[in-house]
Amino acid sequence: MAWTWQSAIFFGFIACCLIAMSIWERLSPGGNPRDGVLGLQTTRGDRLFISLLGSAFIHLGWLGIIGQPLWGAVAVSFIYAVLVFNFV
Repeated sequence: MAWTWQSAIFFGFIACCLIAMSIWERLSPGGNPRDGVLGLQTTRGDRLFISLLGSAFIHLGWLGIIGQPLWGAVAVSFIYAVLVFNFV
């Protein structure tokens, strides 16, 4: 993989998400599992993983159907992540 500034930002964002989740758990412990629309019990970390995985598929689909630029895919992924954290 070619290390560009875009890939550095990508991995930096994931690292920031993990750090933010750690701080959130430290400040407000007990991210108890809850039942969502999927019928699964999910914790904060599960919802983060689901939102990151779904965002990857959104970006791949966007590239395959529409192409570049990816700003629309970023917006759709952000909305998707908010929905995942609220309803899953």
